[in-house]
Amino acid sequence: MPEIEDITKQVTKTAKDAAYVAVGLGVLGFQKAQVRRQEIAKQLASARNQALRKQVEETRAQLSGRVKELDQLVEATITKLEDRLEPLEQRLPDQAREIVKQARTQAKEARTQLRSFLGKLAA
Repeated sequence: MPEIEDITKQVTKTAKDAAYVAVGLGVLGFQKAQVRRQEIAKQLASARNQALRKQVEETRAQLSGRVKELDQLVEATITKLEDRLEPLEQRLPDQAREIVKQARTQAKEARTQLRSFLGKLAA
């Protein structure tokens, strides 16, 4: 009967080994699935980031175009206003004319600073 015991032990050992192999393969399969899931998540995040970047760039380009249009409109309006006020300015006394000249200079500097600031925002 020792043969039956040996056979039983071998069958038991083989069954245990098969169970361990099955569990090991299951664990490896699960790990592989987890790695693939993480890779897919990264790809999706990357795709979302690219789409978001594209939207931001498009919006920035539109905003830049609108700022340029607004700048041109403001400049045209200011030019018309200055042309109309120039005859009145010539009639002012020297001191008042100097004050108006200083105010114009400061207004131009402010516009230049504003354009620079808006240009940086649009870039």
